[in-house]
Amino acid sequence: QVRLVESGGGSVQAGGSLRLSCAASGDTYSSNCMAWFRQAPGKEREGVAAIDQLGSSTYADSVKGRFTISQDNAKKTLYLQMNSLKPEDTAMYYCATDGPGGYLGLRVTEFDYWGQGTQVTVSS
Repeated sequence: QVRLVESGGGSVQAGGSLRLSCAASGDTYSSNCMAWFRQAPGKEREGVAAIDQLGSSTYADSVKGRFTISQDNAKKTLYLQMNSLKPEDTAMYYCATDGPGGYLGLRVTEFDYWGQGTQVTVSS
């Protein structure tokens, strides 16, 4: 079992920045890929960014150049630096991780463990 706890959400104006954190605990040794997803009201959950144990990463087109995913393996913490935020970035942001394997991507069905989410609200 893996437990994920997100923090760092809040309300900002367009153009501002936020840094999300996700603290992992439990059987994290078997996790290969960690990722951030988001879900706005009335919309499907979508992948934002993912990173694997080697540090390779992938991003959704909508956030490329504005968001950066990183991890501190010693602290078992995942981060998402979000710059140049837009109102359309408003959503609940979730941290997720998968089991062993070589997957690096943003398909919701590939991830086994999820946090409770942290709200990000961007006003215009």
